[in-house]
Amino acid sequence: MSLSFPLRTARLELRPFTVQDVPAAAAVYGDAEVMRHVGEGGAVDADEAAAMVAAYIAHQREHGLGFWAVVDRADGALIGDAGFELTEHGLELGYTLRRDRWGQGLATEAARACLEAARELGHREVVALVDAANPASAHVLQKLGFTEGAADGGGIGTVVSYGRPHGLFRLALR
Repeated sequence: MSLSFPLRTARLELRPFTVQDVPAAAAVYGDAEVMRHVGEGGAVDADEAAAMVAAYIAHQREHGLGFWAVVDRADGALIGDAGFELTEHGLELGYTLRRDRWGQGLATEAARACLEAARELGHREVVALVDAANPASAHVLQKLGFTEGAADGGGIGTVVSYGRPHGLFRLALR
């Protein structure tokens, strides 16, 4: 089974990245405040942004899903990413948005579209890791029905990723 792109919400379109997206992605990923809780925790340069986009394209090609470009339907601007990576923890959801788009419910909207896509592809569970210093991202997950905890449902799930503690959140897809 494969997805039909773009995925559309009221305000957003999600679609696989292309190499043409690198300049806009580099602007998002080059903002240290945006990237403070992502990956290594710092802004990336244009070459690193290009490598990230190339990895997203390859993951999509190999697995039929990946991190997708998040585009504002009103103006066509690429404003970030949302989607999945297959990791040691499972099908892992993530999202990154330009700072001027924070606080508008767009991360929740994009993540909800991603969850619908995962359901459509037959996935039964999604996980997400949230830097312990990023309560806003944890709030997005809680609004979507994720719970924080270990795989057996007992206690708080904490894992170390990129050298710092992250809460492990889970959502069973129905």
